[in-house]
Formats: sequence, C-alpha cells, structure tokens
Amino acid sequence: MKLLSGEVDQKKFGGDTPYSIMFGPDICGYSTKKVHAILNRNETNHLIKKDVPCETDQLTHVYTFILRPDATYSILIDNQEKQTGSLYDDWDLLPPKKIKDPEAKKPEDWDDKEYIPDPEDKKPEGYDDIPKEIPDADAKKPEDWDDEEDGEWTAPTIPNPEYKGPWKAKKIKNPNYKGKWKAPLIDNPEFKDDPELYVYPNLRYVGVELWQVKSGTLFDNVLVSDDPEYAKQLAEETWGKQKDAEKAAFEEAEKKREEEV
Repeated sequence: MKLLSGEVDQKKFGGDTPYSIMFGPDICGYSTKKVHAILNRNETNHLIKKDVPCETDQLTHVYTFILRPDATYSILIDNQEKQTGSLYDDWDLLPPKKIKDPEAKKPEDWDDKEYIPDPEDKKPEGYDDIPKEIPDADAKKPEDWDDEEDGEWTAPTIPNPEYKGPWKAKKIKNPNYKGKWKAPLIDNPEFKDDPELYVYPNLRYVGVELWQVKSGTLFDNVLVSDDPEYAKQLAEETWGKQKDAEKAAFEEAEKKREEEV
C-alpha cells in the first residue's frame, strides 16, 4: 500500500508512480515473506534495513506503521509490535553522522596477523622424501600380459596416504596481534540533521499496487491517523471482534474441502 502526495495524477497511477511511503506484506514464492517499509526522501526510495517477517496464512491481518516525532517508529502486526527502532538507524535517509577518516593510514608497525607460523616447529627428517604417489600393492599383472610384446609390467600408482603436501609449520597465536586495523571515525561534513525527518506534509491519496497469481486478496479498514491508540482501538473493534469467528469458519471450510477430496 502506498501513500501518495497531492502532486500525483490519480488517473495515471501505476507501479512507477512516485510515492511517499510504501508499507505492507510482500509474499513471493518461497523466499520472499516480509513486510515492506519504504520511505521516500529527495525522490529516492529507502528500504528498511531490518527484516520484518509477515504473516503467510489465509486469514485477515492488521498491519500498522507508526512514525513518531522523536524519529522512532514501530511496525505492528495484529496490534503486536514486531519491529521498532530509529529512522536514523534503520533507513539511510540521511548521510551517516560519522565516516571513516580518509586521511588515516594504518601504522607501519601494526600487526594484523592473528596467527603466525610457529618458529619452534621443525620439519621432520625425510619429510621431503615422501612420494606423492606409490605403486598399488594390490595391483596384479594381467594374465595376458606379454613382457616381450608389452614391455616390463609395472604396477599403477595410487595417492600415497603418507603424503601431506609441502611442509608448513603449524600456526600459533601471534603475541603481537593488535586486531584488524580500522580507520578512526570523524564527523561527516555532508551530514545535516533534519528534526522533521518523520514529516510527510503533503499526503493526500492511498494507492494499492498489487501483483498476484492467486485471486482472493481483500483490503478493508484503511486508516491514516495521527493517533496510534485510536488505530489500535479501531483494529480491535473491527478485526479483533471477527478474528475468532473468521478462523473457525476457515477451519470448517478447510475440513469440508478435505473431506470432499
């Protein structure tokens, strides 16, 4: 479901029509089963960076998206909070506050090797003399082998189980290991805070973009409000009063369908 600005021509609404907010479940095949929460800023659509699984049964569900003046948000399914956080952290609506210092360089004496060859480990005597392959002890000269015509028979070779490849000293913890070097963070000169990050002042239309291969999807009780508690109350007065009866009716219908098969 999309919330559109007053600048949109409703008669030309389609999949490519710019929108301000897109929210709702997306079920596609076996891999995609999530809630979309996309915010548009400066004509760019920003997807939520957290995973929000959606319901996948055939019953009615209520999806709620709350944006607050303190730049926090909540996503509810059936009046139960499934995800919450900050608009700053969970979308890339603004440039990051901090960036890696482009002038920082890793010190030359910085040791970032976690493991090093053990200087005390020595190569066993005769290690290099171990052949990679050895004659197959179980091989037998064919009965029809003629040494005069076929030449002297030699057993085929097989991989030598004693051969371990080129010798390498075992690894030990590096006592001088300092960890992976990271450039220090500095203030991002491109960052400019926006205390009205949550504001979408020109919302006027609701649009539904639906692509499906199975019929039967219904939408009802669409509400855009500035009162989350009222939204919860309305959900309980509509969906909440019908959910048990709907589930019972669905299960009864499924039972009859299975009996007819």
